Amino acid sequence: MNITFLMKSGLKELKKELKIMANPEKAKLLQRFFKTGKGQYGEGDIFLGIIVAEQRKIAKKYSNLKINEIQNLLSSKIHEERLISLFILIQKYKKSDEKQKKQIFNFYLSNAKKQNINNWDLVDLSAPNILGDFILNNENKINILYRLANSNNLWEKRIAIISTAIFIKNNKFEDTIKISEILLNDRHDLIHKAVGWMLRELGKKDEKVLEDFLNKNNNYKKMPRTMLRYSIEKFPENKRQAYLKGNT
Repeated sequence: MNITFLMKSGLKELKKELKIMANPEKAKLLQRFFKTGKGQYGEGDIFLGIIVAEQRKIAKKYSNLKINEIQNLLSSKIHEERLISLFILIQKYKKSDEKQKKQIFNFYLSNAKKQNINNWDLVDLSAPNILGDFILNNENKINILYRLANSNNLWEKRIAIISTAIFIKNNKFEDTIKISEILLNDRHDLIHKAVGWMLRELGKKDEKVLEDFLNKNNNYKKMPRTMLRYSIEKFPENKRQAYLKGNT
């Protein structure tokens, strides 16, 4: 990977600043919230206890980090370092030309494969802005989302469906529907929530498209209840209750 950005190094300074900002009490709460215990989805993740708004400020301050320095952060066991690296990467992506965007896209995919983008907030705050945006503008790459959706890895599957958020914003619903079908019977609660969320956003744009999906082959009866509840959250109460009771 050869992405060149002109800047002076600030990696050590960034890490020092994060240590100063660390809040041990907040960190304990976050480690419970993000399920970092043995056998949980975030097992081993380390938190410093820094709120997202402050992380965004740090990312803006150190937006000129080189790609190898971003990789250093993204490979860290510290959650905030990984999230900040993704915020910086998004900033670079937005300012890049098409050649650099492709490099950043590939860099993101490589780190997804390495499982460095490995918690729901990391996925949700980055996937639409890099993977989703690039594929929206390079439709020949759409097969990558389907490959991720069919992965055995929780985070790759979440990346696949959450990336389509930007498609929905641009009134393109087909891939959200198809990926939702792939993930319809997934066993993990974080996939149920992600798919339901994207279906809800789709429904806010076009309720009929969502209803067609729910009614197709009685998908609303097959999908996990969490997924259904999320997807119909914005329906009128009488219609929502009808789906919950299976009376449509």
